[in-house]
Amino acid sequence: MSNPQATGHERIETSNLLMIVLILVTVAIGGIVEIVPLYFQRSTTEAAPGVKPYTALQLAGRDIYVREGCYNCHSQMIRPLRAETLRYGPYSTAGEFVYDRPFQWGSKRTGPDLHRVGGKYSDEWQRVHLINPRDLVPESNMPAYPWLERAVVDASEMPTKLAVLRTLGAPYSDDEVKGSAEAVKGKTEIEAFIAYLQVLGTAGPALKP
Repeated sequence: MSNPQATGHERIETSNLLMIVLILVTVAIGGIVEIVPLYFQRSTTEAAPGVKPYTALQLAGRDIYVREGCYNCHSQMIRPLRAETLRYGPYSTAGEFVYDRPFQWGSKRTGPDLHRVGGKYSDEWQRVHLINPRDLVPESNMPAYPWLERAVVDASEMPTKLAVLRTLGAPYSDDEVKGSAEAVKGKTEIEAFIAYLQVLGTAGPALKP
């Protein structure tokens, strides 16, 4: 005696292909409902008060941050939780990241969150810490980056980088794009890196923990 053909929910449960298709459709609909409205909210698409595009030197430092994989151990996203705001400062807002492409929120904290690190330490502290973290924090497991003090920023790449970011919405002027190479000429990578760190979280709304 043959089994009757499966119908309704039973048909979905017994067909791998149909189940996969329906799952993908459900995820797609959910994604559209959650994500698309964000593109029409000012709070997520417009820069927060005081937020400006990175200068050429800061942008060079950001590229070094990405190159060295700092996002693997540090986040740049303070969540609106009391424990985090007490430790790191005001929580992060979407308008502070409109010029970050791609953003460096990260997903792991082997080291502390860096979103509000700007101005927290002196340039000299940051320099020593990058060259050998254990000179300042003996228990640190952060690797040392002594070569940053010797390497020089490649100035020839900067005009192209700023021009590309301008096409993506960063309001760089023609003078800023043309003068970007001169702005970083002769600068070491550690100077660029420190310039980037010192601007993190220094603009945007003054939120209380």
